[in-house]
Amino acid sequence: MSASRTERLLNLLIALLNTEYGLRRRELREKVYHDSTSTDVAFGRMFERDKGELRQFGFEVETLTDKGWGSDDPATTRYRIGKESNRLPDVSLTPEECTVLILAAQLWEHAALGSAALDAVRKLQAAGGLVYAELPAGVQPRIRPAGQAFEDLVAAMHAQHPVSFRYLAGSTGKEEERLVEPWGIGSRFGQWYLVGHDRTRGDKRFFRLSRLASAVTVLEKEAFTPPSGFNVRAELAGLAELPVRTAVVDVQHGRLLGLRKRAVAGSSDTPSASGAEQPGAHQPGAQQPGAGSDRLIVPFRDAETLGEELASYGPRVKVVSPPELVTAVRRRLSAAADFAAAPVPPVIFPAAGAGNAKHRRKRTSEDQLKRMLQLVPFLAHNQGLHISEVAARFGITRKELEEDLRILICSGLPEGYPDDLLDIQWDDDHVFISQDLDLRPVRFTVEEACALLTGLETLNGLPELAEGGALESVTVKLMAAAGEEGLKAASLSGPEVGPDNAASLDTAREAIRKGAQLRLRYFSPQTDSVSERDVDPLRLYSLDNTWYLEAYCHSARGLRNFRLDRIEELHPNGSPVSATAKPAGSFPVKLFTPNDDDTVVVVELTRRGVGLADDYYAERTAPLPGGGLLAEIRFGSPDWLPMFEAQHGGTARILQPEALAASARDWVDAARAQYEV
Repeated sequence: MSASRTERLLNLLIALLNTEYGLRRRELREKVYHDSTSTDVAFGRMFERDKGELRQFGFEVETLTDKGWGSDDPATTRYRIGKESNRLPDVSLTPEECTVLILAAQLWEHAALGSAALDAVRKLQAAGGLVYAELPAGVQPRIRPAGQAFEDLVAAMHAQHPVSFRYLAGSTGKEEERLVEPWGIGSRFGQWYLVGHDRTRGDKRFFRLSRLASAVTVLEKEAFTPPSGFNVRAELAGLAELPVRTAVVDVQHGRLLGLRKRAVAGSSDTPSASGAEQPGAHQPGAQQPGAGSDRLIVPFRDAETLGEELASYGPRVKVVSPPELVTAVRRRLSAAADFAAAPVPPVIFPAAGAGNAKHRRKRTSEDQLKRMLQLVPFLAHNQGLHISEVAARFGITRKELEEDLRILICSGLPEGYPDDLLDIQWDDDHVFISQDLDLRPVRFTVEEACALLTGLETLNGLPELAEGGALESVTVKLMAAAGEEGLKAASLSGPEVGPDNAASLDTAREAIRKGAQLRLRYFSPQTDSVSERDVDPLRLYSLDNTWYLEAYCHSARGLRNFRLDRIEELHPNGSPVSATAKPAGSFPVKLFTPNDDDTVVVVELTRRGVGLADDYYAERTAPLPGGGLLAEIRFGSPDWLPMFEAQHGGTARILQPEALAASARDWVDAARAQYEV
C-alpha cells in the first residue's frame, strides 16, 4: 500500500462514515478516487480490495440497494459504514481494573499478539476508558509463545486458512506431512498444542508445537469454518499427562549438577571399577559407563523436552536408554552439525539509522493507516501532548509521526470545505486536534480480543488477582465490548502462570516491600556451580510459570536475574537494601542485562528459529533469503554458546567470531561422535 493509497483509504473511510444515505459507486469514483482513466472492471476490483482492507481494520461496509420503478429505471446501489455498529462501545474501568487489564496486555512479551494487545489498549485509551494505574512490583507475569510456529498458526487460525507442516509423530517417531485446519492453540502441561482437523486423517488431532519439524506454511488461497462453540481450553482439559518414565544417561564425573539433583536413587555417583551391574546395564546393548563418567537414572515425561536439554550438554552426557530419547538427542546434534557445515552467507547488516537496527516486522502502509485511525481519537482525548511523547506512545519516531500528521491534515470529506478536513496543529511541538470528523475507536479485532481476554484468563492463576473482584469485573466488561469477536477468544488459551515455589516468591515479595537484603544460595547452569550471594531484591516477574527475581547482586556488582526454581536457599540477611540499587528501566523486564564485558556474536537463524532474535534481544538483524535471519546478540558467557547451538538443533548457528563458531562446531561434533560408535 503506497502513501497515496493510504490517504485514499482514509478519505474513503471518512466519506463512508459521514453519510447516512450512502454514496453511489459513481460518486465515490469521482469524488474520492478521482478516477477517470481505468475501466469499470478495473475500478470495481480496486474498490473491492479497498473494502476488504477496511474490513481488516474493523469497518464493515454496508451495501444498500434501491429497486428501480421499472425496466427503464435500474436499481441503485449505495455504500456506507454505520458508525455505531463499528464503534468500540464505551468501557469505563476503575483503577484496579486498569491494573489488571494492563497486566493482561503485557503478558504477551514480543509476539504478534503483543502488538494486538497494545492496539487494544490504545483504543481504550483513545475512548477515555483507561485511567492511571500503578503496576504491582511482585506481579509481572509474561507468556512466552512457541516461536515462529505460534505466530504463523495464530495468524492462520484467525484468518481461517489451513496450514501444512512436517510433524514428528509420537507414535511412530517419524516425520510426516500434515495438512490441518487450525481450530485453536493452547498450553497444557508446560507445552503448546495445536488442536485442529487433520485433513489427511479426516479427524480432530492434537499437535504439540515442539514436535513441528518444519516451518508452517499457510495456504492463503484456501479457507475453512471452525466448529461452532469451539473452546480450546475445554479440549485440552481432556488430555492426559504423559506418564513418568526413566532415562539412563552417562554424565562426566563432577558435571551437570542440576541434572544430578533430579536423578533418582540407584544412580551411580562414581565411575564403576568393579564391573558390578550398574543401573541400565540390563538394557540391550548397554555397557558400563566409561572412565570418568557416572551413570544416572533421570525421570522424565516427554522425550523431546528432555532431548533438547540433553543435546545442549554436548559431550558431557551420553544417553543410554530409552531408544526414543537417544534418537531425539542424535537428531538434534546431527541437525546442528549439518547446519554448522553449510555455506556461510555474507554477514551484512543495515547501516546505522537505516531503520532495521533491531529485529521487528517491517512496517507497512497498512500499519500506518491502522496507527492513524488510533491516533485521531487518541489526540482528541489527550490534547496538548508533546509530539515526542505521542511518538513514544505509538512506538515510532518523530519523523514517522509527522508523516502521519501531514497525511491526516489533508484528509476529510470529498470536495468538502476547510471545516470538512481533519484539523491538527503541532507548530509549538504540542499536538492539538480541533476537528476529528467523528473518527472514534473502532471495535476490537479478533486478534485484539484474543490477546486481552486470553491474558485475563491466564491471570486467574495468580491468587492475589483471582481472589479480588477486579479480574472478574474487567473480564465481563471486555467481553461485552468485544461482542462477537470476544467469543472467538475461546480459540486461544494461555499457560498457567502461578508459581510452583510459592514460599520463595512470598519471601522475595516481602523483602521487596520492606527494602531488606536477601542471602541466596543459587545454582547456575552456565557455570555448573552453586554460589552464595547477597542481593538487593528489586522486582519479580515470570515467563509462563517460571518466576524470576531481578536484584542487584553485590558479588557481581550489577543487576542480575535469578530463577526462583534455581534458588536453593533464600532468607533475609539482616541488612537493608543499598540506596543505589534500582531496577532496570524497561518493562517487561529483560532476562539479560547487558554489560561492557559481554561477548557480541553474529548468529544465523533459520525461518523456524527467527523468534530467537527476540528471545535473546538481538541488537541488529538482517533478513536472509528463505525467511532466515542474521542476528547480532550479546551473551554474558561465551562458554554457553556451544550449548546454545546444540540445544536449538539446526535452527541456530554461530558465525562470528570464528573462534567461537569453531568451538561450537567441535562441541557438537564431539557430542554426536558418542552415538556413532
